[in-house]
Amino acid sequence: MRCGTSVDGSGRASKVKKNGKSKDQLMTELRSAYERGASIRSLVATTGHSYGSIHSMLRESGTPMRSRGGPNHRGRRAS
Repeated sequence: MRCGTSVDGSGRASKVKKNGKSKDQLMTELRSAYERGASIRSLVATTGHSYGSIHSMLRESGTPMRSRGGPNHRGRRAS
């Protein structure tokens, strides 16, 4: 087995990140934090991963995504 990989319970190899966490562990932690209210941008700041990779991992883990915008975001107004 090459350095930087480990074998999970299913016998398949999974990549281990520099911090020692597998992608599955990271996705679980990201999903939990996001569901507790963390923004994708705050997850980017704490993990060092890109916005796109965080978003992709959340989607891959089946996380229900919130609508865009923050607490002051207003929907489009009909004219």
